[in-house]
Amino acid sequence: MKTDKLLLELELLLEQCDYRLRKERGSFRGNNCVIEGDRLVIVNKNKPIESQIGTIARILSTVDLSSIYIKPAVKKELGILWDRLTVSPHSPGDELEFD
Repeated sequence: MKTDKLLLELELLLEQCDYRLRKERGSFRGNNCVIEGDRLVIVNKNKPIESQIGTIARILSTVDLSSIYIKPAVKKELGILWDRLTVSPHSPGDELEFD
């Protein structure tokens, strides 16, 4: 799956999980937070698409997705990304690499 298509699919998946997505510029990597009860994911749009995908995949790895339909191609890509998280765990501030 092309990276731009995967990014779009992961963004839609975040919305289905009741997260709001904001793309901002700055000197940060991206993460999630709760502000006044709203779940928010902030992604650095200055970073490459692969880094944005890694940030979203890392956040989705902490969410219960059992009741949400995920397209098979997206599920496969998420599995690959999540395997990388378990093989070489990163701290929450680190970026997940994506080939």
